Amino acid sequence: MAKYILTIASISGLLAVALGAFGAHALEAIADERAMDVYETGVQYHFFHTLALLGNGLLAGQYPAKPLFWIPASLFTAGIVLFAGSLYLLGMTGLTWLGIITPIGGLSFLGGWASLAWLILSSDR
Repeated sequence: MAKYILTIASISGLLAVALGAFGAHALEAIADERAMDVYETGVQYHFFHTLALLGNGLLAGQYPAKPLFWIPASLFTAGIVLFAGSLYLLGMTGLTWLGIITPIGGLSFLGGWASLAWLILSSDR
């Protein structure tokens, strides 16, 4: 389980760097300040939760008898896709209806943190 979570975290980190660089170089030339702020918020949350995935994967390696670490990993991944992804698209396109998706991603992040806390508290160590 840990290997898969750490692989997802690695790919997520790669994408966060690539999308951050795209925003800083290509998007900055065509987007207004508000769109850039929205996009940068997506990059920040993407990075924060990539680190959460990394920590989740390391904990999964420390507690191999606990197979449920896929739950927070899935929720963090869903949050990255829905929250950061909607902000990326909103910043690039200006389509305001994408803002409807963002809170669902935020709830995924909250669920990821809550389930991670539950797993840690319910561990034998």
